[in-house]
Amino acid sequence: MVSPASVSRARRARPARVPASRTPTGRRRYRVVEVLFLLPAIAYLVLFFGYPVVKNVVMGFQHYTTSTFYTGEAPWAGFANYSAVIGSSVFGKALLNTVVFTAGSILGQFVLGLGIAVYFRRRFPLSGLLRSLLLLPWLIPLIVASAVWRWILDQDNGALNRLLPGSPGWLTSTSLALIAVIIVNIWIGIPFNATILYGGLQDIPTDLYEAAALDGATGWRAFRYVTWPLLRPVVNVVLVLGLVYTIKVLDLILGLTRGGPANATQTLATQSYHLSFVEFDFGQGAALGNILIAISLVFAFVYLRLARREA
Repeated sequence: MVSPASVSRARRARPARVPASRTPTGRRRYRVVEVLFLLPAIAYLVLFFGYPVVKNVVMGFQHYTTSTFYTGEAPWAGFANYSAVIGSSVFGKALLNTVVFTAGSILGQFVLGLGIAVYFRRRFPLSGLLRSLLLLPWLIPLIVASAVWRWILDQDNGALNRLLPGSPGWLTSTSLALIAVIIVNIWIGIPFNATILYGGLQDIPTDLYEAAALDGATGWRAFRYVTWPLLRPVVNVVLVLGLVYTIKVLDLILGLTRGGPANATQTLATQSYHLSFVEFDFGQGAALGNILIAISLVFAFVYLRLARREA
């Protein structure tokens, strides 16, 4: 009969098993498995993001037209495309419209989205249903939203002008067209801002508000000293994503005004589209697209650096 002491001695004498992941062969095997899992994502990024960006950069330095698709020849142009684009009469107007459109849209979307997010922190009947309905403008395809808003803002038969005296030409007036496009884009972007900011507000502990209330910080003071400092990381993400998304808005403007009237709503994105797919000068269109990408990267980099420095 085997005694318990002998069993204990046998267990102590048995060498401890080393996990397979800690052996050199096991580590190599796990490394190969990790790489195999990453390969589909890397291939997707290279194929659908890396190649188009590199191709667009190269096209910006070539005379790339419709004949290139048949002959395969795209003569090197150097910086001629960039000088032609920047020196055109439309570039200054498009750049100014891009700045105004982006700043106005982001400001309106963020302020209204933050106000709605703060309001929905309170529990009231049907709050969940209303939050769900709030997402509808964001879920509607932009081309559909632009078609609906084009009908609403129509000067002769629009639903809005039936309620207002004077029947202003929202989309046909050079002084009102850009404002109308900004308002529509604000309407579309409010749900995104409200949803992300509402999620950030949910992560703020309620104990902090109770402690602040004991010190007399309620209402606006509670928002200033409790909500805003803790919400800053989420705010940074929302503003950067909003900038990158808004600065390249194309389909909404094309659906509403096509850049008119008289280039009143022409932006860098719509002008790049016009050069590429209306005038079929793909080289200049790519050059203007590269300028737009560079502007987006510069703004995002500067804002993130400033936000990190303040933090």
